[in-house]
Amino acid sequence: MEVVWHMGSSDKIRIGLIGAGNIGNVHLQEFGKLGEECEIVAITDAYLPLAEQRAQQYGIRTVAPSPEALIERSDVDAVIVAVPNQSHAPLTIQALQSGKHVLVEKPMGLNSEAAKDIVRAQKKYGKTVMVAHQMRWEWLPLQVKSQIEQGELGNIYTAKTGWYRRKGIPGWGTWFTRKELSGGGPLIDIGVHMLDLAFFLMGEPKPVSVYGATYAEFGPRKKGIGTWGKPDWNGVYDVEDLATAMIKMENGATLTLEVSWAVHMNTDSSPFVHIMGSEGGAYLRGNEGMFLTEKFDRTVDVPLKAPEDDEGGRIRLSRHFLECIREGKTPWTSAETGLRSNLIIDAIYESSRTGREVKLDWSL
Repeated sequence: MEVVWHMGSSDKIRIGLIGAGNIGNVHLQEFGKLGEECEIVAITDAYLPLAEQRAQQYGIRTVAPSPEALIERSDVDAVIVAVPNQSHAPLTIQALQSGKHVLVEKPMGLNSEAAKDIVRAQKKYGKTVMVAHQMRWEWLPLQVKSQIEQGELGNIYTAKTGWYRRKGIPGWGTWFTRKELSGGGPLIDIGVHMLDLAFFLMGEPKPVSVYGATYAEFGPRKKGIGTWGKPDWNGVYDVEDLATAMIKMENGATLTLEVSWAVHMNTDSSPFVHIMGSEGGAYLRGNEGMFLTEKFDRTVDVPLKAPEDDEGGRIRLSRHFLECIREGKTPWTSAETGLRSNLIIDAIYESSRTGREVKLDWSL
């Protein structure tokens, strides 16, 4: 990929933020720590008073009246898309058409067709598209990844990942729980994170087929409600509250996935990944993990814990996005990785509907 940044190395990358809510605020905080490399020059939100509040708080000089107005600004080099899922693809594609680089929140698309539209646009316009998956940028996965790349785990042949929330349905009745607006429930909300993290640690194998099932035992009864988001009790809940799946890879490896917003289960609510290799394994849960192997015919466990002074995955993610723009590098979480997640998620829903294994269609 050729270098696409043609300004002087001392020039700051100028960023426009679409979406001033909670996730948008996180981006403001993290990119604000990289003031020598970039500047947030414009912001907008569906609720403009919030955008104006953030602009005053962070010293942003321009509040654009709409996403379209922000994207068209000549003083914006890159756009962060931090809005509800149904707008990810339209805004990302519009930004690419306007010559902007894009950091888009997960999931990249509402479904695999929207994701394919983004991949096609990225290839056509040649700008950076990066999906904001912060988990692979945390200290612990990076340490495990380095050991995997050194061959310490040998051949990784299977993995298990998941994230159980016992009572955590967000914003019941709002866009979170309407499939046409969100794309799905916990599978597309938190499962997409676990898919990205597991594939990162497994070495990015190509998935070829999926068998899965989804369940809605809590949401339709207005049970399992969490603290995130403000409920709309007159709204709609037509998504799952638990999903489970097995994913088969081209190289023969497998990955099992289980995620929930609500479930009667005595479990730690932290996300987890088990990686199993011929020479060793690795286990991650939250900020702690462990290497597992065998020496002198005895099992050996090496505990891992992230240091308290670690700068965090979000800042590394932000720095990587800027680096990819400057150097023309393909992001670790490229548009293709976003498509992979959407293909798998769609296949899980289809498999649950039909009761059959679903083969993934990678054609563009």
